[in-house]
Amino acid sequence: MLELADIQAAAARISDQVLDTPFLESRTLSQVTGAQVFLKFENLQFTASFKERGALNKLLALVDQGVRGVVAASAGNHAQGLAHHAQRLGLRAVIVMPQHASMVKVERTRGFGAEVVLHGDSFDAARAHALALAASQHLSFVHAFDDPLVMAGQGTIGLEMLRAQPQLDSLVIAVGGGGLIAGIATAAKAIRPGIEVVGVQTSRFPAMFNAIKGTAHGQGLNSIADGIAVGTPGQLTREIVARQVDDLLLVDEGDIEQAIVMLLEIEKTVVEGAGAAGLAALLKAPARFAGRRVGLVLSGGNIDPLLLQAIIGHGMVRAGRLARVRVNTRDNPGMLAQITSLIGESGANIDEVHHQRTFSALSAQSVEIELVLQTRNPAHVQEVLARLRSAGFEAVMY
Repeated sequence: MLELADIQAAAARISDQVLDTPFLESRTLSQVTGAQVFLKFENLQFTASFKERGALNKLLALVDQGVRGVVAASAGNHAQGLAHHAQRLGLRAVIVMPQHASMVKVERTRGFGAEVVLHGDSFDAARAHALALAASQHLSFVHAFDDPLVMAGQGTIGLEMLRAQPQLDSLVIAVGGGGLIAGIATAAKAIRPGIEVVGVQTSRFPAMFNAIKGTAHGQGLNSIADGIAVGTPGQLTREIVARQVDDLLLVDEGDIEQAIVMLLEIEKTVVEGAGAAGLAALLKAPARFAGRRVGLVLSGGNIDPLLLQAIIGHGMVRAGRLARVRVNTRDNPGMLAQITSLIGESGANIDEVHHQRTFSALSAQSVEIELVLQTRNPAHVQEVLARLRSAGFEAVMY
């Protein structure tokens, strides 16, 4: 089983080839959540993910054994970490990725010199194909999480967090297959036995949660936290999680979206869905961690720009920063100008306007005007509506 000495050996082996990333307090997030929140910025690694720690530790051991080629299955971050360090070490790397993998991650993996094979609709299907390639092409399979050397590499994050903040009360860690939390929990519990380690999964992919708690939550088809969208937890990681992790929590897609937007707006840092899972748990259950010194790992920053754009849009709507308003009025000259003037006087900005005559349920002499407005908050939206109504217009938010 994995021990502290394995993680310390990994730290010595990889220390000059990966970043000891910043671990900083977020005063604003601490105020929002009621806990003292510290963020480990693993999204600042060269491949924008913690995964290169474990991949590098494993590759260095394989090089010592004379291996010249490796294969792996990954939704993206393990692929990039493995490809990057395999290229540096002169190894052939073949990466099998699910067909729906983020194009950003696919292209970046190819950019690191790996041969990318898109296969299957899930991580499990990709892994089965990777194992077949390992046998047919005489490649060494590098598991994304269920490998002691990979877990030891990920565990170096725990060493760094507790070295920087030895009085942490809780660590809240995203869980997919379990490699990250297994490594960090092993290191943290050995250094500070009383520390609480809490895992976070999405409600759409609760495999480890089900395995440990004996529940039978259903599995979804996809998640914005694709980095932890794993259908089957590792055997080794499951044993370590059962022994070392104090609790597991589930968060929803909306919780993760909110956390992504907050990290972007407050910390000016971009994270992917899995990287925001820890903060999502704090936002969903603030009383659970109130008054505690909590360490979070921003595990990755590889998010598709179009997905990020959509998440920001959803976040702006939830925060009342974007509002959709419908105004019904008589179809007379100057009415649209009057409406837009009232909106401008209220301090809102018009993002979109749709002037609808034909496809409206109103009479032929009336018009339905749909507007998307940039506003300050929900109270400001109500102020805009009140101004329109006071001028005689029928205005609603929808």
